[in-house]
Amino acid sequence: MIVDILFFVLVAGGAFWGVAVFHLRGEDLSAFDGDTGEHFSSGPQPSAEALAVVAVLGDIERKLDAAPMWQRNALLRRHADAMFAERRLDAAFTPADCGGVPGEWVCAPGADPDRRTLYIHGGGFLFGSPRSHRTLTSAFSALSGGAVLAIDYRLMPEHPRRASVEDSQRAYRWLLDNGPHGQGAAHTVFIAGDSAGGNLTLMLIAWARDTALRSPDAAVALSPLTDATLASPSLRAHARSDAMLGPLFGKLTRVPQPVLLWLSWLLVRINPRDPIVSPLRGDLSRLPPVLVQASEIEMLRDDARRYVNRARAAGSPVRLQCWNHMVHVWQIFNPDLAEARAALAEIGKFLAEAAPRAEQAGERRVA
Repeated sequence: MIVDILFFVLVAGGAFWGVAVFHLRGEDLSAFDGDTGEHFSSGPQPSAEALAVVAVLGDIERKLDAAPMWQRNALLRRHADAMFAERRLDAAFTPADCGGVPGEWVCAPGADPDRRTLYIHGGGFLFGSPRSHRTLTSAFSALSGGAVLAIDYRLMPEHPRRASVEDSQRAYRWLLDNGPHGQGAAHTVFIAGDSAGGNLTLMLIAWARDTALRSPDAAVALSPLTDATLASPSLRAHARSDAMLGPLFGKLTRVPQPVLLWLSWLLVRINPRDPIVSPLRGDLSRLPPVLVQASEIEMLRDDARRYVNRARAAGSPVRLQCWNHMVHVWQIFNPDLAEARAALAEIGKFLAEAAPRAEQAGERRVA
């Protein structure tokens, strides 16, 4: 009897491990771990502004630790929406129905309504909204010279992970033919997003290519999750140095990867190596110009590195910029953080190079 039980345990354990390794994990991409891109640093030590951001995040962590587990996601959602609620922003915010997906138009003064950016917020697919990311969307409108459509895609766990994909695709189709003042084709199109939204951004540019939709003129991904198999070395190596993601997800790095792969598959109902959730593992050829920004000390640094290295190897014009001492998606702390202002200035230059404004080019582009 004991022998039969041991045999069953060994067979079941072998099957569990085998499915994880051969069906869920995907190919080894460590060949794309090389250091690449541009590096930015404000000095050998974090600035006072950067330390102030870390202190703010520490306050959030303490509030989460004091709350029951079942209340934490709701607490995160409320805190994210309230974090910059008192900030006065130089932009107009107008609700929008993007073909069934709720969102809002964000227009800085003088924004060209036919020069449009689809912005997809981060939050681990669990929290976040257009309201929580207004410091970023208003900045994107100002630096791009156009209107920004920030979408309120469906979140987990109330909705399946695939819902965020479907909402992003629907909103992009709608954006091509609708602006802040009604119907009309866009003459310039960008896609941008941070973290989970960066994942959806990179999914979208490959999807637009494969469905023969108009490709965006350029895309920007801030600290994107690119590999849902969670294979990037920095996920574990930087769990302590990442002041934002470490407290939220650092404990997961102690779980063996085969177990994480199974949990992801069961919860998300999508194979973790599927390019729809792991853009890194799809076809990265024939992409539009893409700028990726990440922190040197965050958990998702190697997600960014691997994506850029693999895309460049496939011949796509993808660039990486890394900042030292920064928290995950530090750009959201503009204008208080100098490195956030510098990163956004780099984004502005990148977008201007990829698609000059109509008045600079001397003519309007036709979609």
